[in-house]
Amino acid sequence: MSFRNSLFTSESVSAGHPDKVCDQISDAILDEFLQRDPRARVACETFALDGKVIVAGEFRTKDPEHFHAVRDAAVGIVRRTLLDIGYRSDNLGINPNICHVEIDFNHQSAQIAAGVDQGETLGAGDQGMMFGYATDETEALMPLAWSLATDLIAEGSRLRASGDSPLKPDAKSQVTVRYQDGSPIGVQAVVLSWQHRPDESIEDVRAYLLREVIDRIVPAEQRTDDFRIFINPAGAWTIGGPKGDTGLTGRKIIVDTYGGACPHGGGAFSGKDPSKVDRSAAYAARWVAKTVVAAGLAKRCTVQIAYAIGVPEPVSVSVDLHATASVNEAQVTEAIGKVFDLSPAGIIRDLDLLRPIYRGTAALGHFGRWRDPAIHKWEALDRVDALRSAVAESRPIV
Repeated sequence: MSFRNSLFTSESVSAGHPDKVCDQISDAILDEFLQRDPRARVACETFALDGKVIVAGEFRTKDPEHFHAVRDAAVGIVRRTLLDIGYRSDNLGINPNICHVEIDFNHQSAQIAAGVDQGETLGAGDQGMMFGYATDETEALMPLAWSLATDLIAEGSRLRASGDSPLKPDAKSQVTVRYQDGSPIGVQAVVLSWQHRPDESIEDVRAYLLREVIDRIVPAEQRTDDFRIFINPAGAWTIGGPKGDTGLTGRKIIVDTYGGACPHGGGAFSGKDPSKVDRSAAYAARWVAKTVVAAGLAKRCTVQIAYAIGVPEPVSVSVDLHATASVNEAQVTEAIGKVFDLSPAGIIRDLDLLRPIYRGTAALGHFGRWRDPAIHKWEALDRVDALRSAVAESRPIV
């Protein structure tokens, strides 16, 4: 994506969005497996619709009892997750206490298992390419449009959780940023749509969202002269969540990553254990890209890592510094190979990915300031000095 002189838009969605509901349920199931067996193999999908949630997938545990225990607990996990998100009644979203929950767990294919787990070696859980990105536009080294869209959702969600608010769980935001000479110069537009209580007028809801959310997150000095605001532009919105629209795991991959500011390999994160490089290598690619920018080697960085199923080492690692680098791009690529172990086993070890931390990553994006580097180690800056040293020691490549 070229940011030279243009407008760029990103979106975010709340934890109560039907697709995000499904992501959180799938990751709650994953966490339950990892709690019992850190080496469990999990590929969990969730489908939510009016009054019904279906959870299915392929799983493998060392002890078969763990498989059966999670399967038996799955209905309760679904209901607790819906309650935690904020759903209470079926007339506005979904009722966790009475909705129908269907569980269909299958065992992982023996052929896939044999290709991935090769004794002490761990092969990639699938083929594919994963992208990581970082930019100096924000303190968290994330794109500005995505960051503001996510902050809008986070602020509204905080108000809703406080209880003194007309807001319900489902929401979407969108922010457009104007760029000049490659740098953001102002916010051009904000779109914010939020499910609300039926006893609140649309005029009151719009005034509340403007005053309590938009004006807090997008200050006047950050807005362009032709700044525009659209609040619930379709009118009243009282029916949300799975009652308003069906949800499915993995349909918000751009919200989960960088808001479209860099390419995406197409693989979703939620419901997948870290042997699946769709998840673990995407985290590693963010770790690498963030380290490059934090080290002052470039203002923007995109990292692509590609794998073949069952093969431990990446097929390729490539780096794009978007003509913002202070050093030779090839030097940075060479240094990355010295500083980071990008094999699946190396990523899992260095980022400590066998912990049950995934339900908490399934809303507000998987990267940026909403992630704690002590927990989400792909946001840590522990390799900055090592990468600087490796680049300094490498020979310039013409």
